[in-house]
Amino acid sequence: MPDRFPDFRLGSVLATSFTATLTERCGNAVERIPTPQRLVDWLAVNGLAVDSCTPAQLELARQLRESIHAAATAAAIRDPLPAAAVRVINDCSVQGRAAAILTPEGNRHWQLSAASCVEDALSVIAADAIGILAGERDGRLALCASPTCRAAFFDTSQSRTRKWCEMNTCGNRQKKARFKAKPAPAQGRSTNK
Repeated sequence: MPDRFPDFRLGSVLATSFTATLTERCGNAVERIPTPQRLVDWLAVNGLAVDSCTPAQLELARQLRESIHAAATAAAIRDPLPAAAVRVINDCSVQGRAAAILTPEGNRHWQLSAASCVEDALSVIAADAIGILAGERDGRLALCASPTCRAAFFDTSQSRTRKWCEMNTCGNRQKKARFKAKPAPAQGRSTNK
């Protein structure tokens, strides 16, 4: 029987979706790419299919993930970007061979070379992070309000006041906790006078 891995958390922003391959960072962390094959699976789901991944490439991917998270966290709280994180993001960005392709629907997709490798896919993720961190996209970086999550996410809501990385997970968990913390209505009291 194959090992059961946690589901991927997929979003509409590649770079922050990639940082969500490690969730509950401030609680019981959940690693969603624990093996090289699991990284291959995540890349395929996100349109960046590669044939294989080595343990060293998985480690590079995790280093990029943590660098993007560190830089996004700094940007969200308006701190200077960490120099080491910027260096990793830039190094990954220039290592790959990917081309931006315009679809008939007017969308941009990335095409990796025929003999693509993990570094090619990571360069696309790094380029997406650079675009977000440089303020080239309409939205703002924010941190999940869940005290155990604190994931960086890209808020494109109209008011730019979104609180949760995902309403279906962190938002619902917090709502349930608030509901359970409310005192129960007093029994036996009559409201009629």
